Amino acid sequence: MHIEYLENFCKVAIAKSISKVANDTHVSQSALSQQISKLENDLNCTLLERSNKGVELTEKGKIVYQYADNIVRTVSMMRKKLDESDNIVKDIKIEAFWTIANYSLPCVMYKVKKRFPQNNFEIKSNKSHDIEENIVNNICDLGVIYGKPKNPKLSSYKIGVDRLVLIATGDYDIPDEIKLEELPNYPLIILNDNMDFTHMISKKMQKAGNQPKALNIMFKSDSVESVKASVLNEFGIGFIPYISIKKELYRKQVKLIQITDMVIEYEMYLIYDESTNNKALNDFTQYFKDIARKSLC
Repeated sequence: MHIEYLENFCKVAIAKSISKVANDTHVSQSALSQQISKLENDLNCTLLERSNKGVELTEKGKIVYQYADNIVRTVSMMRKKLDESDNIVKDIKIEAFWTIANYSLPCVMYKVKKRFPQNNFEIKSNKSHDIEENIVNNICDLGVIYGKPKNPKLSSYKIGVDRLVLIATGDYDIPDEIKLEELPNYPLIILNDNMDFTHMISKKMQKAGNQPKALNIMFKSDSVESVKASVLNEFGIGFIPYISIKKELYRKQVKLIQITDMVIEYEMYLIYDESTNNKALNDFTQYFKDIARKSLC
């Protein structure tokens, strides 16, 4: 099984078009189709559903893409490491939980780049579990997640704290302060991003001592911007990480609704493999520790 075939398969899966990838990679469309057919023969399954509109991954194709993407990224990292000397790191890959990657790290990376102008930096958002695996497997160099890593091979350093806040527009019919037991009285938009906010809120309600009513959840979304837009359109109130809403609060587009008997906070950790013997990467990690606490957006 050729790595080039896996690389091109991943490109087709993302582009949903064999012809587009053929043009971009300067490979003939027939040659690219043959590569995918050979992959399908090797794996004894159909990877793509073809139609006039393009291609879509089959269910087995989705499984293959998940692993192929990791293989391709691992090989890419291996090639880069082979091109680097023992003490020089040209490209540094950082993976972060998506709210951190989008809203907290840019300010840190601005200062990091000024300190290490010779390096290239790539930030990718990902799930915490996948970030841990990618550091262990040398797919990325550092990670930033909520909570300490579960993998005992990884070291961690606390760089900040975020909290879950409840927001509404200034004109929305809700007091500036409510009790937790009042939360089911309002239509709620939940950020669904694998941190299971609904479960956390329900546990807090149970801990308060009263039998909680079911939350009035309008819908869940995996997009912060979707939750913001829904709140701004007064479809309901929404829970959202504080780091993702600071700009709108400053502009007074939304207001915070304080829940007097509930606070949900998340500690942010830099995670890394302390066993690496690359001096340049270790120096960078130490600088990142020093600057991140002061520079998170």
